[in-house]
Amino acid sequence: MKQTIKTSRTAGYLEKMFRELNDHYFNNEIEEPIITIQSTPRAYGHVTVSKAWHKSNGDQRHELNIDAGTLDRPIEDVTATLLHEMVHLYHLQNNVKDCSRGGTYHNKRFKDTAEACDLRIEYDPRIGWSITFPTEALIDFIVAQGWEDIRMGRMDGYVTGRPGRGTSSGTNEPTKTKKPSSTRKYVCPKCKMSVRATREVNILCGDCLLRMEPVK
Repeated sequence: MKQTIKTSRTAGYLEKMFRELNDHYFNNEIEEPIITIQSTPRAYGHVTVSKAWHKSNGDQRHELNIDAGTLDRPIEDVTATLLHEMVHLYHLQNNVKDCSRGGTYHNKRFKDTAEACDLRIEYDPRIGWSITFPTEALIDFIVAQGWEDIRMGRMDGYVTGRPGRGTSSGTNEPTKTKKPSSTRKYVCPKCKMSVRATREVNILCGDCLLRMEPVK
């Protein structure tokens, strides 16, 4: 697979991820938003409460943004942010109020839906049930899709507990630095076929009958 090192390719990659997550967790019920990649000083991601984009045919769409400074986190963390924002979109479509305090405080309605989508949600007194982690079930899904890390990101750094702003609902995450990926990549030394696993494994290439080697 080609490395994702162009913004145009990255946006398309996020759109593909959105569609697979929409199918798996929401039965394709979420109307596809316009996915953007911009720096958001106070949130790892956001969705607009109103439909901020329009097309020449009159079609209007919400915006789902992933912070440009956080793209090069492990793919499971980027996926967790994307899925967090998809929960907000699902609630917006179904008139479920999942945030208060200007979109910063996430209530238990958000928590319940997010946890049903294989996210682990922790509480912070400032922002409610918003701190978001991928579960092992979500990581298994990511591995099954063959999704790779996005190998680019704007040099904005990582900010702790960034609440969403104004007319959007934000993803808030607890760490300042990138965590090591929960997935591991193994490559056949002969044919270069690769696989990913969520833990250390001893695995043979079925074609070459050689032990696959971990890639650091």
